[in-house]
Amino acid sequence: MGASCATCLAERDFVKEIVMMDVKQGLAEGKALDLRQSAALKRFDTIVYGVTNDYAATADSDVVVITSGIPRKPGMERSDLVATNASIIREVCKQVAFHSHDAIIIVVSNPLDVLCYCAYKSCGFPSNRVMGMSGMLDAARYKSFISEVLNVSTKDIQALILGGHGKTMVPLPRYTTIGGIPIRNLLNEDKVQEAIHRTQLGGEEIINHLGRSGWYAAGAAVCEMVEAIICDQRRVFTACAYLNGEYGYHDIYLGVPVILGKHGIERVIELELDAEDHVRFDVSQKKVRQSLEMLKAMC
Repeated sequence: MGASCATCLAERDFVKEIVMMDVKQGLAEGKALDLRQSAALKRFDTIVYGVTNDYAATADSDVVVITSGIPRKPGMERSDLVATNASIIREVCKQVAFHSHDAIIIVVSNPLDVLCYCAYKSCGFPSNRVMGMSGMLDAARYKSFISEVLNVSTKDIQALILGGHGKTMVPLPRYTTIGGIPIRNLLNEDKVQEAIHRTQLGGEEIINHLGRSGWYAAGAAVCEMVEAIICDQRRVFTACAYLNGEYGYHDIYLGVPVILGKHGIERVIELELDAEDHVRFDVSQKKVRQSLEMLKAMC
């Protein structure tokens, strides 16, 4: 996933330098070398190099993308990864805070909502500078499934998703449009619910095919977020953000719409939710909070 993200960033050609790092000797160096050699063919000037467990090489980074941790495998829930991946995230974030104290952190590792909270507490950065990728990926999957059913371009689909990155996520048909047309004007309710259900199981569907999590869509999702930050685009995205009163929730990371710019999360946007969406959002936050309490008990 890290390599996929680096490839997308390099090809977009809006960042000056990418440092890829891994704990396995030579892995990041080899991937970076391969990617750098594609520059003449894909026509980008981004400098890419790799290092083995050398945080000093990442010093003064503007954005740090964390994909560290073991991936989900068939039969595993994201929450099953809490103990192992939380210890990895804590160490990574302490190093990031020491070497790149002005950086913005984007967490990709699972369980994403809980690990965002872990990263926030570990690095000591303001909450607007620590976020997760989940909403971007989940919305992309939702748009993809709608596109398949309607046989229309994903470019014309706008969609929002709330809640945790998992089976309880909350796609919002009320805020889903195709070329400005509400989705329920184009799809019957059974098809809408089918797209929602498939989105909620989107990661699991890939794992059942590959035996592990996917990476292309996730890498592209992170790339969009990094571009919004580096280029101060103030894009409206769904991201995993810290809530401290928004939507009535406190001290928790959840997927919500935000404005993303050079300072990170510039604003959390609070939507009007109908009774059904509010109930589903509450179920989702309770599921995330269960894993969060598990994390706190380990610390």
